[in-house]
Amino acid sequence: MPAALPDPDRTRLAVLGQPIDHSLSPTLHAAAYQALGLDLTYERHEVGSGELEAFVGDLDSSWRGLSLTMPLKREVLPLLDRTTPLVDELGVANTLLLRTEAGRTVLSGANTDVDGIVRPVEALGHVPGAATILGGGATAASALFAALRLGASFVRVYLRDTTKASELVLLATRLGVTLEVHPLADLPDAPASGLVISTLPGGAADTLQLHPSGDDAVLFDVAYDPWPSVVAERWSAAGGRVLNGLDMLVEQAIGQIRFFTSGDADLLLPDEARVRDAMRASVGLSAISPQAPS
Repeated sequence: MPAALPDPDRTRLAVLGQPIDHSLSPTLHAAAYQALGLDLTYERHEVGSGELEAFVGDLDSSWRGLSLTMPLKREVLPLLDRTTPLVDELGVANTLLLRTEAGRTVLSGANTDVDGIVRPVEALGHVPGAATILGGGATAASALFAALRLGASFVRVYLRDTTKASELVLLATRLGVTLEVHPLADLPDAPASGLVISTLPGGAADTLQLHPSGDDAVLFDVAYDPWPSVVAERWSAAGGRVLNGLDMLVEQAIGQIRFFTSGDADLLLPDEARVRDAMRASVGLSAISPQAPS
């Protein structure tokens, strides 16, 4: 537990998005705050596109922070007073922190989705030379940056409407990554190698004929409801390695909890390995977690 939790009267947190009823974030955060000995509450609220500004504007001084899912990760940007360099780079924030400074509420934004992808892949010891991303939304931007962090210099992205890839193309250009954009319908039947990151909603990838090229191929399906997904089962049955969407959910939540409690998404939690295990156990994952890089 932090020696002095900033703004101790700010005790309320929540996850926002649409749809949101399936979210396991309240379960994860409750397990973490219990392990840390912090008296913080965490809720879920259905907030759709165009509704975030009004929701944030109605928050009182008891609110500490928000976790943001689709479709809010880009809509939050105009509301933020401060952003981390990663948010500035990607134009995507999944975490909002409310702090009291000089008598006013200051809103800060962070992106923990990148670490949510990077840490589980690193724990496998997998360093891809190339990567494939399915989908083109806000999480795809984080996936692209994560692929770069993991060593990929060449990325293929498949999405339903290629005209919506302009932000990803600009991001890849800034990052110095070679990016190929293809229609999702053109996803090849040939076995896939390296790292495949599906950022598609739950069930949306089930009809895709994805097959690993060998046991070193990794599918990271960021969706976790329903789980196991059809595409993950097919991939695993063919001998490929699969990362559960819950792996990402746990790791991005750890970054959020760091940000909520200290204002720094990179500052380790007290006894973080124990907190991670408690969170993983709360959603049915193995409680013996690897000492993932932070």
